[in-house]
Amino acid sequence: MSWFTRKDKGILTPTESKREAPDGLWYQCPSCKKAMHTREHRLFAYTCSNCNYHEKIGSQEYFELLFDQTRYTELDAMLSSGDPLNFVDTKRYPDRIKATEKKTGLKDAVRTAHGKINGIDIVISAMDFSFIGGSMGSVVGEKIARGIDYALQHKIPFLMISRSGGARMMEAGFSLMQMAKTSAKLALLAEAGIPYISLLTDPTTGGVTASYAMLGDFNISEPGALIGFAGPRVIRETIGKDLPKGFQSAEFVLEHGFLDFIVDRKDLKDKLTSLLSMIA
Repeated sequence: MSWFTRKDKGILTPTESKREAPDGLWYQCPSCKKAMHTREHRLFAYTCSNCNYHEKIGSQEYFELLFDQTRYTELDAMLSSGDPLNFVDTKRYPDRIKATEKKTGLKDAVRTAHGKINGIDIVISAMDFSFIGGSMGSVVGEKIARGIDYALQHKIPFLMISRSGGARMMEAGFSLMQMAKTSAKLALLAEAGIPYISLLTDPTTGGVTASYAMLGDFNISEPGALIGFAGPRVIRETIGKDLPKGFQSAEFVLEHGFLDFIVDRKDLKDKLTSLLSMIA
C-alpha cells in the first residue's frame, strides 16, 4: 500500500502555473548520473563532484581555467581552411567548414594563445573536438607551428592540449604533412632548451598521437582519457585477439611507460605551475 493516497480527485495544475527549471541550470554526469548545479560543475573544473568524471571541454574552457584572470592574447584567430583537393563527400568541403564554423563559433579545430599561468609566461594551443572531431588539417598544423614560433621568439614554454580523432581525411596528404611540420618545429624548441608540455585529453588518437601529442618533454594526461593510434575495434580485428582490460586508457598508457603522470583537471594549473617552476 502506498504511503500517500490522494483523497481529492481531479486536481490539475494549469499550464501557466507550472514551473520548469531553465535550460542549462543543471548538469547530469554521464558516468554516475548524479545531477548537480552547473555552477558547481564549473567550480569543479567541469568534473563530477561525485565520481570525478572529466567532462569533455574545449579551448575556451581550458583558457579560462589556466590563464590568470582569463587574460590572454589569441594568435592567428582568423586562420581558416582552404580546399586544396576540391573534396566532396556528402557535401563540399568548404560548405562543411562554413557549417561547422556557424555551429561552433570556431574557425578550426585548434586555438593558440599566450598569457600567464600564475605569473609564468606561456603559449597554449588547445584543440576543439567539436570542430570536425578535432581533426588535424593544414590550419591545425599551421597554428601549432606558429604558436611554437612565438614560444621560440620569446623563449617561453609551450603547452599543447590535444583532443582529436586524428588526421582530416578531407585534406588527405596535406593533413599528413602536418605531422612532420609540427614535429620539426618541436625539434627546434628542444634545441633551444625551451620546455614543451603535452597534455593528452579524451580522446587523443590517430596522427595527433603519432606526432606532437607524444613528443613532449613531459607527456601528461587527464584521468580516464582514451589515448591511442588506431581504435580498439580496428586493433582487435587486425590481431584477432581480445585486448587487455582498460587498453588505451590513460592509466594503462601510464603503467606501460608512455606518460609521465596523470593530473586531475582541478589540480592542473597548480601542477603546471610547479612543473614550470622546476624546469625554468
